[in-house]
Amino acid sequence: MTNQISIVLGLLIVSLVVADMLLTGGDTILFLARKFGDLIEWTAFWR
Repeated sequence: MTNQISIVLGLLIVSLVVADMLLTGGDTILFLARKFGDLIEWTAFWR
């Protein structure tokens, strides 16, 4: 991955987080974090 691609991806992620904070108050990020935690627990069960 080149520096240019990593900078663009980083800016995209930051802009999406800022947009989520402004539009929904961070509800989407919280939802995704909870679902990711559930996924981690589910995969740990199969380990």
